[in-house]
Amino acid sequence: MDLSALKNRAESRPEAQQSAGSGSKGGGSKGGDSAIVEVTESNFQAEVVDRSMQVPVVVDLWASWCQPCKQLSPVLEKLAREGGGTWVLATIDVDANQRIAQLFGAQSIPTVIAIAGGQPVEAFAGAQPEEQIRQWINSILDAQRDQLPGIRAAEEATGEEAEQEDSRFTAAEEALERGEYAVAEQAYQRILEAEPDNEQAKAALAQVRFTARAENADPAAIERAEGSPDDVDTQLAAADAELAQQRVEDAFNRLIGVVRRTSGGDRDRVREELLEMFGLFPDGDQRVANARRSLANALF
Repeated sequence: MDLSALKNRAESRPEAQQSAGSGSKGGGSKGGDSAIVEVTESNFQAEVVDRSMQVPVVVDLWASWCQPCKQLSPVLEKLAREGGGTWVLATIDVDANQRIAQLFGAQSIPTVIAIAGGQPVEAFAGAQPEEQIRQWINSILDAQRDQLPGIRAAEEATGEEAEQEDSRFTAAEEALERGEYAVAEQAYQRILEAEPDNEQAKAALAQVRFTARAENADPAAIERAEGSPDDVDTQLAAADAELAQQRVEDAFNRLIGVVRRTSGGDRDRVREELLEMFGLFPDGDQRVANARRSLANALF
């Protein structure tokens, strides 16, 4: 596939037409995010071909009427942001840029093509699970790391940032080791006040809160809860006791039942406690996936 054809076409277009092509639908980083760029014919050479000489560029061919695109594109954007600059996501609206779709020979959308060194290296069509896409991207990075200098440079920069970030967790971790759960909780909350989307701090905060409760969990709370189905505090205490005993599904089911029976502030409190419990488990845990579906049914 000769991607230089797009460059020749873009250069042959009148200047005014090129400017029109780089309006609101394309041309530049999406939402100010350098990991994601909206691409048209006019910026294809710079944003896809030229960039791919440094890091892989993953092209997402999409359209506003495409339902699978609405599932896939947010996953790709999330992974691009997590990539720390090791690769770039180029989003292309096929309705506005039909010649690009023709160039790639896309038979259906969504179609995703990885470009490295100016040429396509991998591709897939249709919406895929997040973990499968993550593995696909990692395999491309592994294959191209020695060829594209930008991958290692971005990884090294990310590593330095991670080391700096880790220093903020030191006080919390030391407090946790001393059993000072309130101090550790405050430290993680300060991180989240500065960075509300810090997943490491969110997970650590959930772990600290549960560890503090689990230390004082009373196994007798489970029996008391059977006679007090409408007492939210008793039900929460029983769920903590069950979780401390590794009775994960019992704890989840108990709180989902409370959500069904309550409303207003009580329901919100139990829902938040349940979501925090979910955060104690790794991504992909089937018990959490099942409980999330049951919680959604209970809420809606």
